This record gives sequence, structure tokens and C-alpha cells, in this order.
Amino acid sequence: MSTDGLIVVDKPGGMTSHDVVARIRRLARTRRVGHGGTLDPMATGVLVIGVGRATRLLTYVIGAGKSYTATVRLGQATVTDDAEGDVIATTPAGQVTDEAIRSALAALTGEIDQVPSAVSAIKIDGQRAYKRVREGESVELPARRVTVSRLELLAVRRDAPDVVDVDIDVTCSSGTYIRALARDAGLALGVGGHLTALRRTAVGSFALAEAATLDELAERAPEVVNLPLAAAAERFFPRRAAGADEAKVLSHGGPLDPAGISGPYAVFGPDGGLIAIVSERDGRARAEIVFAPA
Repeated sequence: MSTDGLIVVDKPGGMTSHDVVARIRRLARTRRVGHGGTLDPMATGVLVIGVGRATRLLTYVIGAGKSYTATVRLGQATVTDDAEGDVIATTPAGQVTDEAIRSALAALTGEIDQVPSAVSAIKIDGQRAYKRVREGESVELPARRVTVSRLELLAVRRDAPDVVDVDIDVTCSSGTYIRALARDAGLALGVGGHLTALRRTAVGSFALAEAATLDELAERAPEVVNLPLAAAAERFFPRRAAGADEAKVLSHGGPLDPAGISGPYAVFGPDGGLIAIVSERDGRARAEIVFAPA
């Protein structure tokens, strides 16, 4: 198996994304490991890991759409907008109707301006927002435009008199905070809300069905890569085949004639190896990342 490629990991709860990267570095016996989009320690599910030269693909993975299942607790607001933070306000939510919940969720669907959670990894003047909050600062982040293409209500559970637990299924653009959806649903309903469970079910075309646990990866270490570099690129990008002369030009950073393929795409050589990720502009196909020669 190739040592360059992607791994779809089913991240356990209680670990940071960096913890997972550190574990994969030990299993794969290489320092060149990165992840394609942070998951909070509380969250579980799909975390795409790049090993070796495939770390250069992660910039595209980070920008891919995401899907989640989550549980929102109405009736309590927390400082972090999830269950890891202290409760800062409680309002009995038992009288909130299912129809009101559906309406609040519907208002959070489509293109929306979302204010990220203050306890987030967004940088303010070079310092992470969550660090500023933990140091006692009051942090206000500007709203950003995100797209929630699907926000499905799965269940409403009323197991306690003053709180309502709402299970949802979300598909959204990169940069969307599910914690913020929980907060904003609670605000709209006048009772506060926070996230109590979060599981990422897909990143782009990479889904839970193909994810491996860390224990499963440990059993086959150091052969932990399950999508070698070329296969990973073919999964994520449109494909273009290059002839021998084109492959030589492109592998040295030169441009090709356009092929009329929109967006970045992967160019493969006559031997099937990945040469570069290319985009077309100004009448030429130019490399964004060159992988060949290895």
C-alpha cells in the first residue's frame, strides 16, 4: 500500500483532531500527517486524514460540504453553545410545540448569516477566539454567510419537564457551526439552546461507511492508508488523462491546453499516476499543486 494517501477516520469522543493526527503519525511512522477539517473534542465521526504527499489535498477537503447528526437541548444556554461549557441561562422549554421547533429550524435553512460561536478556532488578531474567551475576554465575531442545504427534524424527545431534546440531520457548507444552529434555534424559541451530541456523517463524498476506528487502524499499522494518493484524487476531482508529452510539461509546472473542465481537476499520466491538480484560467490549464515527480 502507498504511504501517501487519505484515511477516513471515525473519530472518537474526547479527542481533539490534533490528538488523532498525533496518533496517526505514530501508526504511520511519519511526521507528515494532517487533517481536513477540525472536529470538536465532544464530536465523533468522519475526520479525513492526509498522509505524506496527500496532505496537499487537504485544502480541498477542508472546503467540502459536511453532513452531521446532532442533538439540540432546548431550555438551557451554555457559554460554549455545547455541552462542554457551563450553563449560563435556563428557561423552561416544556411548552415549546413541535410545530414551533419545525418553524425555528426552517428559518435556519438555506443561505443564512451565521455568527460563529465565541468559543471557536477562528483567529482574532492572530489569537484563537476560544483562547480569548478562556482568558476572560468578551468576544464578538462577525456573521458569515453559510449554506444549510438540509436541516431535517428527526425526533423531539421530552424526557424531562423543563428541557426538550431535538435530534436533527444537517447538510451544510464548510464553515457552518452546528453549535451555532443549536444556539440560534434556542434564541428564536426564547428558551435558549445548546448542542449535546454531534456526529459528522460525511465530508464531501467520504462517509462513515468507509471510516475506520483508531483501534482498527492500529491493527494494520503502519499500512494505515486506505485511499492511496491517485485513488483519493480520483474520488475528489474530475479526471483528465495526459499523454507522455503533456505529462512531462505539467510535471515541471508548465501549462497545458484547456480541456473545458470546470473547477479544479486531477491530471493523471499514462502510467495512471497523479501528476497535478489543475484549474483553467486565461485560456490555459495551470497546475495548482504538482505531485510528479514524487
